[in-house]
Amino acid sequence: MRSAVAEYLGYLRVECGLAHTTCRAYAADLERFVRYLESAAAFGRGGVRPEQVESDHVRAFLWLEERRGLASRSRERALAAIGGLFRFLRAEGRLARDPVERVSAPRRSRSLPRVLSAQAVERLLEAPWPQGPLGLRNRALLEMLYATGGRVSEVCGLDLARLQLDLGYVRVRGKGNRERVVPVGRAALAALEEYVAEGRPRLLRPARAGEPALFLSRGGRRLDRHAAWRVVTARARALGIRPVPSPHTLRHSFATHLLSGGAGIREVQELLGHADVATTEIYTHVDGQRLRAVHRRFHPRA
Repeated sequence: MRSAVAEYLGYLRVECGLAHTTCRAYAADLERFVRYLESAAAFGRGGVRPEQVESDHVRAFLWLEERRGLASRSRERALAAIGGLFRFLRAEGRLARDPVERVSAPRRSRSLPRVLSAQAVERLLEAPWPQGPLGLRNRALLEMLYATGGRVSEVCGLDLARLQLDLGYVRVRGKGNRERVVPVGRAALAALEEYVAEGRPRLLRPARAGEPALFLSRGGRRLDRHAAWRVVTARARALGIRPVPSPHTLRHSFATHLLSGGAGIREVQELLGHADVATTEIYTHVDGQRLRAVHRRFHPRA
């Protein structure tokens, strides 16, 4: 079973060009699934072969994941990883049937994303920043997270060559290796220009002079998403913004503020890089004030 998983993950990376973060998440999901199968009494100590797996094994694993407190989206991703593995093996002619075909996807909860008010975002971005290259970098990073609505992995994954500062946009590579063009506003452009001109050269190291990454760590390497997360949370705590937002909170806020300002859901879908507009629709339920205004304006008995 483990060799089949390794082949499948290699296929996703090489043949499908799946994003590194998605591959890593699938690998973790499949590792938990294989450990569960190996611990199942029915398979004994000899391990498990793919053709031995039944639909009930998959359902039991998902039930245990729910009992562990795994969110519905995470369980849905785990099922996608397991289903992809067995479809791959069947396409390779190594399985006669797919045990995942009869397994229903976990019910997705409709919990609303947490967003910051426009005033809180203004505080986060406009309060004075520390002097020096890290202050310039952190300001540009937060401006870009809010200006583009990008996932933290997408913003950290930006290369200098993907910036079109003169035209006011950036090319973002998202899930499934899909590229989208996202406009960048004046405030973010100003922060980027200052960072690229004055901050980034001071973070770049001679031994890594060819580093393509836009956002650099103290050591001159690409800033990773965990470091970016710490930048956002430390900034919010220092300013007393509660509850403390994450980089993804800025993405949620970007979408909600655009819809509140009158943007169409299809345009917001494109800017966020959502493959399905249903994913974007959750933001239409977030802004109660806007919904009340629409109701008052259009309902005949409002």
